[in-house]
Amino acid sequence: MSNSADKNLNLPNILASFRILLAPLMLWFMIDQSNPIFDGWHTSWFDYFAGLIFVIASVTDFFDGFVARQWDQMTKLGAILDPLADKMLGLAGFLGLLAMDRISAFAVFLILSRELFITGLRVVAVSEGKDVASTMAGKVKTVVQMIAIGFLLMNWPFATEILWFAVALTLYSGYEYVRDYLRD
Repeated sequence: MSNSADKNLNLPNILASFRILLAPLMLWFMIDQSNPIFDGWHTSWFDYFAGLIFVIASVTDFFDGFVARQWDQMTKLGAILDPLADKMLGLAGFLGLLAMDRISAFAVFLILSRELFITGLRVVAVSEGKDVASTMAGKVKTVVQMIAIGFLLMNWPFATEILWFAVALTLYSGYEYVRDYLRD
């Protein structure tokens, strides 16, 4: 195994990869409730299992970044895997909630449009040699989106209000990226 491969095979990258695998599993519990494998299951169990998977994935999101910084295990692969895992988990949550008719399609449209636009902007910025580090607003946006998904998944009070707060933060953090790109 090469030295580069050794460096990439670290706990933060393993956690991010695990989160990537959890995203479609969570989506499966959210949208495939009529699968014969689930015969006899009460409907609430799908929410609980999807919720459990979501919590596990969200916790790994915190720990992969924490461990990478604390143990100096930040890698180029990790810089790709971590945001990919975040996007896949969010996408699985939003698509699953749409299929379950628990979320506004307009909110999902706004969030996903911003995510796609900023991803494209970051690619252009990198090609121009500009810094595209995450902003604090972008990090808070991700946390609030995850909280909104969790609340909507579990049908908890104030879920819709948290979702729209997440939409506002998502759009604001997108504005910050555009503003910072144009300043450089």
